[in-house]
Amino acid sequence: MDFDLTREQKMIRDEVRNFAQKEIAPLAEELEQTGKYPYDIYAKMAELGLMGIPVSEAFGGMGSDWVSLHLAIEELSRADITFGAMIDVTTSVVAQELEVFGTEEQKQKWLVPIASGEKLGAFGLTEPDAGSDAGSLRTTAVLQGDEWVLNGTKQFITNIGLDNASIVLVAATVAGPDNKENISTFIVPKDAPGFKLGKKYRKMAWHASATHEVILADCRIPKNHLLGDPDRGFAQHLAVLETGRISIAAMAVGVAQACLDESLRYARARQQFGQPIFNFQAVQFKLADMAVAIELARTQYLKAAWLKDQGRPHTFETSAAKLYASEMVEKVASDAVQIHGGYGYMEEYPVSRYYKSVKLLQIVEGTSEVQRMLIARTLKK
Repeated sequence: MDFDLTREQKMIRDEVRNFAQKEIAPLAEELEQTGKYPYDIYAKMAELGLMGIPVSEAFGGMGSDWVSLHLAIEELSRADITFGAMIDVTTSVVAQELEVFGTEEQKQKWLVPIASGEKLGAFGLTEPDAGSDAGSLRTTAVLQGDEWVLNGTKQFITNIGLDNASIVLVAATVAGPDNKENISTFIVPKDAPGFKLGKKYRKMAWHASATHEVILADCRIPKNHLLGDPDRGFAQHLAVLETGRISIAAMAVGVAQACLDESLRYARARQQFGQPIFNFQAVQFKLADMAVAIELARTQYLKAAWLKDQGRPHTFETSAAKLYASEMVEKVASDAVQIHGGYGYMEEYPVSRYYKSVKLLQIVEGTSEVQRMLIARTLKK
């Protein structure tokens, strides 16, 4: 069993780490406070090819692997979690669904600009009455001549409010010839007639991440914007969400590593009782527990990504990575604040931002409860 990263994987990790610490980390607090969208940084990420790391070179990508992508997501999230989230949605979910299930025409038109970083993508599954029960969608699609007409509301949609977002992949119910409803996936451009950007959500954190409601009111798209098998749209969404869960785990590890970095820096500098607080066993034990938890979570998400690269089943490993890492980072962030004491609650110290940002990781792309349910299903077999 070889735990070493390849030369290419190390190169991508190191390049992204250097970029993130130089270009993103110094601006992270400002972006969180102002909620500005850093289009200039997105452009630099595109120049590095980060949105297309696992996408085939034939469609504008780097042609690398999923391990490399998730190492990049960890490093981006270590600087600012919202950048990891943007890559998660754009690449792990949208680009993958287009590449795996799209036609050649769809890939050339929609995937190539996303893989190159020229455009970003969004994913429209969640609705006001369809969260964890994602199969209870109310958005509908009806074929009228050569057009699909979509009606419904999607909520908590990441990226779609950005100027350079081009499409949202929408799951909608379609009535078949036997009146049985199936869920299909559609490519819906932002400029489609009947597409409306709804309210912008006021979030507890992630202020530099665009999260909006999407309203489809007799939204018309061409017939050829159906993505993949019309009877398996829900299965397609679930397949790419499995990869998204690895991305959430990588994001959690990135933030947890940042918490440890800041806690070590503070513990070595902060003097109490005539010595650095790092010298006290109570602080050392917290730091040791943080380091162990981070390493376990990193190993788990890398295993899940490696299994995906090998084309092997990885449902258990993916859900385990997402569950463990998302709950781990909440504890690590709490301990980081505790080590900082009262300063940890102040906004001028980054651990306060980390603490606010991590709760969402236990909710998005399948709650912790859903992950336990999926893991339990694998144990039945």
